[in-house]
Amino acid sequence: MPKMKTKRGAAKRFKKTGSGKIKRSKAFTSHILTKKSTKRKRKLRKSGIVDPANAPTIRKILPYL
Repeated sequence: MPKMKTKRGAAKRFKKTGSGKIKRSKAFTSHILTKKSTKRKRKLRKSGIVDPANAPTIRKILPYL
């Protein structure tokens, strides 16, 4: 059986935490930042956890995560 290929775009976006959950970065941080409040931008810096409903899909496209 050949090795499974990893979706490279997904590999750059997701990491695994110590407890096995999938970590992601928040959206809406790249541009049009002047209208967003400082508080909102500060909260967007922190990473988030992938929703349990979407986690199986992420695990499928990242077989060696």
